[in-house]
Amino acid sequence: MSDLVVSDGLFFDRTGLGKDKVQTIVDDALHGADDGEMYLEYTQSESFAFDDGRLKSASFDTAQGFGLRAVSDESTGYAHASDLSEQAMKRAAGTVKAVRSGQGGVMAAPPPGTNTSLYVDDNPLGAVPFDAKVKLLQDINEYARAKDPRVRQVSCSLLGSWQAIQIIRAGGERMADIRPLVRLNVSVVAGDGDRQESGSYGMGGRTGYDLYLRPGEWQGAVDEALRQALVNLDSIPAPAGEMTVVLGPGWPGILLHEAIGHGLEGDFNRKKTSVFSGLLGERVAAPGVTVVDDGTIQDRRGSLTIDDEGTPAQNTVLIEDGILKGYMQDRLNARLMGMEATGNGRRQGFAHMPMPRMTNTYMLAGDRDPKEILSGVKNGVYAVSFGGGQVDITSGKFVFSCTEAYQVQDGKVGAPLKGATLIGAGEDVLRKVAAVGNDLELDSGIGTCGKNGQGVPVGVGQPTLQIDGLTVGGTAA
Repeated sequence: MSDLVVSDGLFFDRTGLGKDKVQTIVDDALHGADDGEMYLEYTQSESFAFDDGRLKSASFDTAQGFGLRAVSDESTGYAHASDLSEQAMKRAAGTVKAVRSGQGGVMAAPPPGTNTSLYVDDNPLGAVPFDAKVKLLQDINEYARAKDPRVRQVSCSLLGSWQAIQIIRAGGERMADIRPLVRLNVSVVAGDGDRQESGSYGMGGRTGYDLYLRPGEWQGAVDEALRQALVNLDSIPAPAGEMTVVLGPGWPGILLHEAIGHGLEGDFNRKKTSVFSGLLGERVAAPGVTVVDDGTIQDRRGSLTIDDEGTPAQNTVLIEDGILKGYMQDRLNARLMGMEATGNGRRQGFAHMPMPRMTNTYMLAGDRDPKEILSGVKNGVYAVSFGGGQVDITSGKFVFSCTEAYQVQDGKVGAPLKGATLIGAGEDVLRKVAAVGNDLELDSGIGTCGKNGQGVPVGVGQPTLQIDGLTVGGTAA
């Protein structure tokens, strides 16, 4: 069954709305505008949280609504409602018309169509019984506690959603997408005497629950969380100063996402508030550094068959061998900059306007062996995993806390470090990359990106990277 047929059943057959009447409202609201659309959304979501040896919470929610947008030059009129009715849509149309008052634009061409589907449209929420989801969390708790007597606390959660969207444009173009999303999180606290340390691991993607019910999958997540907690039990205070930092593959790509990725989004560059503004074709990174944003990877958390404006997702080269090649674009910023939309127009939901956002952003692999990279470090830090951080999007300046890091001396990985933070600026870091490993990994499917109050699921990744002269904040006396 096609996504358009499924969404028609939710937005028209179930509600009694007439497709022709809705199309007339959209045509009238967008007459004389440069761009715009009606965005229809129906989402089911659920979450389960297990803590202190018992199920702490379980929730289920259904949300539906529409957002109507009219764009004139760089001005936008937007109205939304949770009421899927003709009356609500007419009121919204009256509101967004104001943005084109006194102006007469020509509606931009619609996005190209696509026959590609990057994930199944089955609803994961009803495919697995409630009891099986709760039992999964119980099994995780029991397995973790039986693994090691030092385990003092186990927390785990399971989250799932199923989102149907339909985009209606002036002139009769309609596009639809059905998006599943699942995530499993495990956190373990281990103790030895008076000391306690934590470790965590999560995984997810645009799939059903079946994958995460397999013992080999969830046990692996528990093992990794416990391993990290036990490693941190042996950690020593981190040194401070400027030194060589080696970033591990996979999740450490979150630093790339935050410190560099946002600066390559179209809106910041159109407004010239990014450090990368006006630098297309110029060197912004060391040779060997190639960064892409790829929304086309099957079943990945950040992937999209179409974005929230209807543009098919694509693989966009941002930096190639150190040279800035492109930006991530939604339709509005692409049109104003004379560029092509790249399938990066995203929104949190029907109550939000789309804007340029990342999908799966990662650095491609190089040709260096990771062991060889580490063996050449005289004195530095090997950062394997990150937790929280702070980033100034426009400048790229960042502070990131390491949740797992190690001391490196004379080419050997030594004691784990506690309290290590990495401090720098994105553009500066790109230029300081001294070696790129051949071990590209994507993260396990846990990323959520925040921008202007909106959160969307994303993916990150990278190979092992050596960065020379990065500032490390530590806790050593």
